[in-house]
Amino acid sequence: KEELTLDGMKIAVDCANGASYKVAPIIFSELGAAVTAIHVAPNGMNINDQCGSQHTDDLKAKVREIGADVGLAFDGDADRLIVVDEQGSELSGDQIMAICAVHYQKKGLLKNNKVVGTVMSNLGFLTAMKELGIDVLVAPVGDRHVLERMIAEDVVLGGEASGHVIFHNHHSTGDGIIAALQLLAILRETGKTLSELASVMSIFPQKLINIDVVRKTPLEQLSELADAVRKAEKELGDKGRILIRYSGTQPMCRVMVEGPTEEQTNRIAQDLAAIVRHCLA
Repeated sequence: KEELTLDGMKIAVDCANGASYKVAPIIFSELGAAVTAIHVAPNGMNINDQCGSQHTDDLKAKVREIGADVGLAFDGDADRLIVVDEQGSELSGDQIMAICAVHYQKKGLLKNNKVVGTVMSNLGFLTAMKELGIDVLVAPVGDRHVLERMIAEDVVLGGEASGHVIFHNHHSTGDGIIAALQLLAILRETGKTLSELASVMSIFPQKLINIDVVRKTPLEQLSELADAVRKAEKELGDKGRILIRYSGTQPMCRVMVEGPTEEQTNRIAQDLAAIVRHCLA
């Protein structure tokens, strides 16, 4: 098996002042890359503070500044990866999954021709996989649920839009550094830029609104909301989708809408959120 070398590759890394601050830059440097690392000074208070996978502005700026081939953003405990392409655009976990799924399929490594996503996977990911003949099995949100489905269905690749990506041939949980190495290997093997690889899927506009609630009445009992959802689903047709669910850990209801345009997606999400507030807040 060929060893991965990153000679000649320029990488920017944001370690979120967290668990990867020491090991990540070393790994990529020892593989031959020229590494510029930011947010690598944890003090016990600054972990994830305006940095890492949920705050990529600094990484985008650094990628543009140094002309990096790729930017890698980990979260505090380094189980998540979000990437920035050579143009300074952020790619989600769905896009990382799509790139890996396509490459694995071409190489005959995508076991059973299946991947595992979640109910929050972007519609663009589901559409792209369907067009390629790859089955997407849908799990509840949470990498534990993703892994359970992967084991049950004998699947090697699964993950979430948030950047938890599981490569079951290598590990049984999300690991940002493993995910980064898989992606870098694909970049090296194909010779393509990250933006070229990411063009395998288009992101559908998505609006997510979190509403604090004082009670968690079963949603199917809210007739006003059910009527509004039916009307909105009819308007969107097969060009969008609606997901309304309670948080499993907080007194909160999440309204997620995907659609063909930002305007339509935002309007429908705000309308549904207003009804949720009226019924539950």
